[in-house]
Amino acid sequence: MGGRTLKSGQSRWFVGYKKHTFRLWLSDYRAAVLLVPLVSWATPGNVAEGGLLVPSLRYCWRQWAWCPRFVVADMGYLAAQAKRYCRQQWNVAVLTHVRSDMKLVAPFVSEAQAACPQGEPLIWLGYDPMAQEHWFGVRETAPLCACCWQASSCLRQFVYPAEVHESLLGRLPLSSRSAQTLLRGVRPWIEPAQSFEKNQLGLSQVFLNSLRFTWSMALLADAAVLLRAHALWHEPSQPALLRDLASHQMTLGLE
Repeated sequence: MGGRTLKSGQSRWFVGYKKHTFRLWLSDYRAAVLLVPLVSWATPGNVAEGGLLVPSLRYCWRQWAWCPRFVVADMGYLAAQAKRYCRQQWNVAVLTHVRSDMKLVAPFVSEAQAACPQGEPLIWLGYDPMAQEHWFGVRETAPLCACCWQASSCLRQFVYPAEVHESLLGRLPLSSRSAQTLLRGVRPWIEPAQSFEKNQLGLSQVFLNSLRFTWSMALLADAAVLLRAHALWHEPSQPALLRDLASHQMTLGLE
């Protein structure tokens, strides 16, 4: 029994355990988004999930000598120390949104936009792993550079150390196209994956007050998800029975 984050309509006291799962996206499966569990933890409800990031990656490296290149997580994994360790130890980028009250650092003017000191938008050019620095440059069409008073001495390229801000810069800057694609396209998949275990497997209807029993249920849930993924991967999808009755776009046949 202990304290938890205050939310509307919830008590600040709890009795029970939580399941935390580190999932892998199988991008080769084209029919739908398919996530499979890599590492799962069963912890008391007052254990912060942010402390499980480094142990999860360490387990992956110990088991397979491999770690995912990108990790997309929620705000519970915002801690800079864990992100820095993952970047330096395994060259892994841990991507999270930043808090609205968090102070921005150069070259960021917002979470998704970087700019030079004079306001010209910048694009990410790449990361130097040896120096642990990011390079940014202006776009090909740079309207502000033509009238900038520093244009004669500016190289139109800027370098920023990754350690200045692990959330904004880190291993992959949040303003980069890749980071924004992952945060907007991959981050929303976390809730549906959890909903499958809670609702379709029925874990939300069971109150677990034994850590040993909770761990057994967590393993059974992961086994069910893995078996489902195995079936989807190897069995061809059944065609829709009403496919022939569905509407189709007409062609005009114009030359």
